[in-house]
Amino acid sequence: MQIAKRHVQFHIHWSDVLRFLKKNAVLCVAILAAALTALIVPPDKEYLRYFDWKTLTCLFCVLAVVCALKNISFFTVLAEKIVALFKNARASVLALTYVTFLGSMLIANDMALLTFLPLGYFVLSSTGKTKYMAFTFIMQNIAANLGGMLTPFGNPQNLYLYTKFNIPTGEFVLTMLPPFLISVALITASCFLFVKKEPLQIESKKITLPKVRTAIYAVLFALSIVIVFRVIPFWIGLIVIPLALLFLDRKALKDVDYGLLLTFVAFFIFAGNMSRIPFVQKVFEKLLAKNTLLVTICSCQIISNVPSAILLSQFTGNYTQLLLGVNIGGVGTLISSLASLITFREFTSRYPENTAHYILQFTAFNFAFLLILTGAQMLIL
Repeated sequence: MQIAKRHVQFHIHWSDVLRFLKKNAVLCVAILAAALTALIVPPDKEYLRYFDWKTLTCLFCVLAVVCALKNISFFTVLAEKIVALFKNARASVLALTYVTFLGSMLIANDMALLTFLPLGYFVLSSTGKTKYMAFTFIMQNIAANLGGMLTPFGNPQNLYLYTKFNIPTGEFVLTMLPPFLISVALITASCFLFVKKEPLQIESKKITLPKVRTAIYAVLFALSIVIVFRVIPFWIGLIVIPLALLFLDRKALKDVDYGLLLTFVAFFIFAGNMSRIPFVQKVFEKLLAKNTLLVTICSCQIISNVPSAILLSQFTGNYTQLLLGVNIGGVGTLISSLASLITFREFTSRYPENTAHYILQFTAFNFAFLLILTGAQMLIL
């Protein structure tokens, strides 16, 4: 009897470990990559120079305020009001996609997905249009990855490159405007082609926003954006925002995606160590000198866009093509963007039996977008 109990406890223990690994796959890979490179480049005082403290601070501040806004249902109210204006499946899917698209420009792609994917599920499941669920999730995913490209804080890799290379805001926006406009056209065309104009009704929940807290959170969010744009020192946000949320919403501080922050920390170590390996340095410098854009896009398909941005920035000063590459490269394989794994997790948790179908549909749409955007950018360059 005692042996049986021990066996059950052991089984539960390993199931918890497997569940954690599945939920935090990217974080685990990042830690493993950092650990392996640490064997080649043993920890020393140079490790402290790897970290971009401003990027980590800005990311934390934005994530914390977004969690607070999410806890008062701010984004749900906003999205529901937009979706309620439309009365058919095509218009509603377009609205959900556009909301995610715009959301990623303001609150970062991963937070936009965590906020608006559940709304997409609610709209389609409550109106009996689940046949469009996979397509809608995929379009929202693409919209989150490509919509965030226009602003420095729209994607984590943007925030990192914007800070590292001190890119002028005007230049940043003008660089990303062409692929952004092409993305809008492609997403719109896809929704018109693959979603029928079927009538549906959406019942909105009556939610009243707390006026005082909403106003304070809006100010804190504005503070986060001002910090990103280098108007005030980043350490001010690190003091003001946690202090305010400590009194207003401690749950928001608890709900921050610390896994994403730790992923950044691990990738900073990985990228820093890789940059100190002579062989790796020569290979990347040679490849990037030939075509920074294509090398960056290919790198994203293998190791994702955030680590690609951190790693490749160690070997090139061509931030324009690097910036374009890590944003366009966010579509493609399932691991080309950290945000894509969020969508995959959200869909498969609801429809595990449709996993294979989702992956096939995801791959087809993403590579179509990738080829068109890459081709168009090559012509522009």
